Parts: sequence; structure tokens; C-alpha cells
Amino acid sequence: MQRRDVVILGSTGSIGTQALEVVGANPDRFRVVGLTAGGSNPDLFDQQVAAWSPAYAGLGEDASVEAAGMPADVVLNGITGAIGLRPTLAALEAGNTLALANKESLIIGGPLVTDAAKPGQIVPVDSEHSALAQCLRGGSAAEVRRLVLTASGGPFRGRTRDQLVDVTPEQALAHPTWSMGPTISVNSATLVNKGLEVIETHLLFEVPFDRIEVVVHPTSVVHSMVEFADGSTLVQASPPTMLIPIALALAWPDRVPDTAPPVDWTRPETWEFFPLDDEAFPAVALARQAGETGGTAPAVYNAANEVCVAAFLAGDLSFVDIVPTIDRVLRAHDVPWDQQLTVAGVLAADAWARDEAARLVTEGEASP
Repeated sequence: MQRRDVVILGSTGSIGTQALEVVGANPDRFRVVGLTAGGSNPDLFDQQVAAWSPAYAGLGEDASVEAAGMPADVVLNGITGAIGLRPTLAALEAGNTLALANKESLIIGGPLVTDAAKPGQIVPVDSEHSALAQCLRGGSAAEVRRLVLTASGGPFRGRTRDQLVDVTPEQALAHPTWSMGPTISVNSATLVNKGLEVIETHLLFEVPFDRIEVVVHPTSVVHSMVEFADGSTLVQASPPTMLIPIALALAWPDRVPDTAPPVDWTRPETWEFFPLDDEAFPAVALARQAGETGGTAPAVYNAANEVCVAAFLAGDLSFVDIVPTIDRVLRAHDVPWDQQLTVAGVLAADAWARDEAARLVTEGEASP
């Protein structure tokens, strides 16, 4: 098997470091030719560059854009946030396979990204979408009835909205099944992350929103499911580790043997599923609205959330005010029906939403 040249964007983050772990364990299959990072951990980045000796290495958004467009077999976009849009487009324009962990770039870019991609050029890294991609191998598109995303429910599963009023950042960061960075950990606690994943599912697999369902599955062993027209459901199950979807994305459509231990079927295993509590966790329903509105609404949803998460972590916004603030920003955003998306327009909407969310937080107007 020919060794693949890999570019890793966001190499010092959770996805990037695990991707390097996969590459290091499979030197016969992968070679690092490019590394970039945002610059928050320069010492680690220097260590990575020294260890891997890539042809290109750099810090910052412009470096990621340049690296994404260099000749490579796979570009893994592991950047967090809307800043990943330009690198995503650069990778697609260069004809590289895009292993997409930066869901925000697809969500805010929408048709800008999907129209730029050739069939099969985007391979999902999120465990839920990797699971869907694997299950979809089991039937044709015409046979699919619905896609079912699983959500762990986060650290506050089962709580009512009133019981979430005094939640602290430390509690929100303590995810029960996954080890992630602070932003995505809070997103998982609010279920904003699942809302973003609903929009991502719609864009990746071209399935209408009314055929995308979210169910709560606390142990995170079933990563997602595909229900077919005959009543059959295919499930992808594995322990809660990102190594498997990362390795699969780098090698797609092939699998990398012994990436991680499988489920131990010799031990008792109980799978439980619960309906989503939209009253306590309204983020998913709000994301559906933003996705169905289209245009720059998903960009506004994402941008407002990033500001609110930062404010919550800084102690300037309560946990229960994160989603209502996003809602207020969305309602203040005017989306023309005939809007033609452009990168400049998306980034302008992103900037406006950040300013509006910050204003609401600063002026104490976050709650409706």
C-alpha cells in the first residue's frame, strides 16, 4: 500500500495530537508533510516540528491556508472554530482529500464548501459522522429512511433547566465519556455541539432535517445509526475514542488495523437510549431552525456560541443564558431570501454575530 502524505492543521490540539499518534503508529502508511497550529502552545509545536520534520510548518491562519493547499494526499483540518473556513476551501481547491474535524467550516460555509468539493472529497472525522459514513456503506441512498445521531447528554443529562442555573465551568468541562478541549466540552454540555452536528449531517449526506434525529446514549459506544426503508437499522459501535475515526479518515476508505481496542463482547454491555429533552437543552432545535433558514444563519449560530462559551468560561455569562443569547443574536440577524453566499459575506456575518453577542453579554441583556 502506497504511503499517504498528510497535512495536519491544528496539530497541537486534541485532534491534531491524536492524528500524530495514529501516524506514529503507522509509519508505513502515513508521512507528515505539513504541520500548522494556532500558536497557543508554541513549545509543543516546536517539539512536533522537530520530531516529524515536515516540508512545511507554520503558525496562524495564513499558514494553515498555505499548508492546506500544498500537494498532499490528505489534509486533516483539526482547527477549532470558524477560522477553519479558509483552510477548508484551500484544501478542496487544491484537490486534496479533506479529513474534516473542523465542523464549523462546513456549517458556516454551507454551499460554499459543498459546491467546492468533488464527490467523496470530504471525509468526516467527527465520530458521529464517521459512524454514519460507515453505516451508509450498507445500502443505497434511496434505501435510507433516516439518520440517527447519538448524544451522550453531557455532564448534565437528566437535569431540568432550573437545575442548570448554578452550573460552573468546572462542572461543564467534566465530560463523562470524552476527553476534549474546553470549547467543545462546553458545547457538549449545552448540546450546541449536537446542534452543529445536525447541520453538518444535513450538508455532508444531503438528507433533509426532518430525517435527522438525535437520541441520548450516555455511554457513547454507539456513535450513530442509519435506519433503512425496510425497518433495518445499522449501528456503528466502538469505545469512545477519536483514534478510530481519525485513522479511518486518514486511510479512507480503508481501515487501519489495531487502531484502538474494540468493544469487549465477553463482558456484559447495556445500551440505553433516551429522547432528547428540548426544554432543558434547546440548542438542537435552535440549530435546526438556523440550518433550515440557511444563508448566513448557521454562521451566526456558531459565532454567537463561541462568544458565549468564552464568556461563560470567564464567569461573565451563566450556563443557562448561553443558548438564549444565541437565539437573541439569530433573531436580530436579517437573512435575505435571495442571499448568495460568499466568503466575505460569511465572515462579515460571523464578525457581526460576535459583536452582537459580546454586546448582549456586556450590557447584561443576554436573557430574553
